Amino acid sequence: MSRKVGKIFNQSGVIPYRVNNGKIEILLITTRNFQDWVIPKGDIPNGMSPPDSAAKEAWEEAGVIGQVDVNELGTYKYRKRGKSYRVKMYLLPVEMLSEDYPEASKRKRQWVEVSKAIRWVKFNSLKRILKGFFQVKSQFCAFRCYSDI
Repeated sequence: MSRKVGKIFNQSGVIPYRVNNGKIEILLITTRNFQDWVIPKGDIPNGMSPPDSAAKEAWEEAGVIGQVDVNELGTYKYRKRGKSYRVKMYLLPVEMLSEDYPEASKRKRQWVEVSKAIRWVKFNSLKRILKGFFQVKSQFCAFRCYSDI
């Protein structure tokens, strides 16, 4: 007897980050029910590239604008209400943070250091992506962030 394979819905999301006083910080947002800390992500509309969709979600859910790095950082999977999702992740260096954005009243947001972000997010596969991001960006930041001092 074969097991039915369910459809996997594709989404894209970003890790919005900044360097503050030489330390990398990630902007986490809550789910709409304020239960869990997550990153901005959502379905990819027809005709839109995953990076462009990720930038749209970053604006709508977190009020951030920046140039999404088109190189995919990784993917993670999760299940919600019986459906399976695969999320393509991208980096977003935050250039602008707005107080007025579409989901401002539906979510909280918080800048946190990477180690705290890894502890706060729910999905282990997302934690893995954040750890990989931290290792790469820490090496970059160790050279770039302090080279002018």
